[in-house]
Amino acid sequence: MTIQVVHTALRDVKLIAPPISNDGAGVFFASFDQDEFEEKVARGYTFVQDHHLVSARHVLRGLHYQIRQPQGRLVRVVVGDVFNAVVDLRRWSPTFGRWLGVGLSASDCRQLWIPPGFAHGFVVLSEVSELLYKATERSHPENERTLRWDDPYIGIEWGLDEPPIVSRKDAAGVSFSMAEVY
Repeated sequence: MTIQVVHTALRDVKLIAPPISNDGAGVFFASFDQDEFEEKVARGYTFVQDHHLVSARHVLRGLHYQIRQPQGRLVRVVVGDVFNAVVDLRRWSPTFGRWLGVGLSASDCRQLWIPPGFAHGFVVLSEVSELLYKATERSHPENERTLRWDDPYIGIEWGLDEPPIVSRKDAAGVSFSMAEVY
């Protein structure tokens, strides 16, 4: 059995579902295989860092990107449920300025491939979440940028029934009209 890949409405962003084995005593799946990733998802990428984020309910992180040395990210949730949002920041793309929302949870084991050129953020829907992502470039704080999570031009529908918990960095994000893009 091989991974199933779903192409999304944003060019190059893909949802990945691994084959899951449940033998009654537990669940097993291969969370990453370089050869399969290159064959079915995207070629030419090497992952150089893994990141692990632990967040409480209603925490909203993002929308983050690196303007130089942009990161591709392979995102999955290992505890809880999150709603991910990605925004296409590639000027040449037919989906430039558009967003996509995808729910990921520990129970479905799905992953989201976000290639370089996109801003990414998420909000925690469960009591706690642990989100892992593999990155194609190292983090470079001097190149980090934050797009406003609530920019009306982009209009992400986060599905929130109360204001999220947002860090100072994320609260200071810039609007799409002022953002550095690719």
